[in-house]
Amino acid sequence: MSPLVSRRRIIGITAAAAGLSLLPIGQAARAEARLVTWQGHAMGAAATLQIHHHDRAAAERLVERSIAELRRMEEIFSLYRDDSALSALNRQGMLVAPPTELVALLGECGRYGALTGGAFDPTVQALWTLYRDHFTTPGADPRGPSEVALRSALERVGFGHVVFDRNRIAFAHRGMGLTLNGIAQGYVTDRVVDILRGGGITSSLVDMGESRAIGAHPDGTPWRVGIADPDHPERINGVLETVDRAVATSGAYGFRFDPDGRFNHLLDPRTGTSARLYRSVTVVMPTATGADALSTAFSLLPEEAIGDTLRRIGTGEVRLTTTSGDKRTILAA
Repeated sequence: MSPLVSRRRIIGITAAAAGLSLLPIGQAARAEARLVTWQGHAMGAAATLQIHHHDRAAAERLVERSIAELRRMEEIFSLYRDDSALSALNRQGMLVAPPTELVALLGECGRYGALTGGAFDPTVQALWTLYRDHFTTPGADPRGPSEVALRSALERVGFGHVVFDRNRIAFAHRGMGLTLNGIAQGYVTDRVVDILRGGGITSSLVDMGESRAIGAHPDGTPWRVGIADPDHPERINGVLETVDRAVATSGAYGFRFDPDGRFNHLLDPRTGTSARLYRSVTVVMPTATGADALSTAFSLLPEEAIGDTLRRIGTGEVRLTTTSGDKRTILAA
């Protein structure tokens, strides 16, 4: 059985070309296999890449291309870099000649927003700013921002107020902003998967906060993805076995604005409130982009709406941990 991979700790890529076994570092690989390993940081996290290939030079090229793509995506989507395209857009309210990847990802945002009745919406950055500013103010009201402040922030939320095409992206209202944290990790994961497949990789687990498997593990078993315990995120509370699918998990434990945990990063664009329906939501989809976006949106939707959305998509699996600790599974069919 393949080793268990836990999520949201490091970026990890473990890949093999056709016919090669994956062996842990320190063990002798098959004579015909070449192992290339890279360790460093990417997308704000510790990163490890291991690629087994018949041709060492080919493996090195795949590592270089994967890292270069990660760096390039950071320059577009990062909110933590002042020089990223996204930061420039939020600062200026408009971006001329935007990167094609940013336009493409906004198209995906519109798609998943429509599928979820507006539950997925990257313009919640205005709400994030509201809660951050409120709870970093000394003596902040533990009940959260005032109703007046919340209504004002909600006036700057709504993906319909974002105009975009290949020539420009523009906000309809001053003070609007985008966060792509609920979908960009998945998108970047899919980009790296395309690079690996193009380089002849037939068995891989790519974990960039969202996990996506290429094929099965080389020993024929499914890849095993560990799901974090919402009460102790450093621990594994469940395991998903997956082949050629992506897995993403969202939970209020990811970030909390206040010490009591009443206000978390999963913000509802329709009401301005934080997600409270579930302790954890895990989504399995064909792409990491879809799994990432839907795990965010489903955190805000009741079970019936989640089931309806899966049926419209025609595929997928959702595993929920309710506030009472019950575990539920919802399938597309």
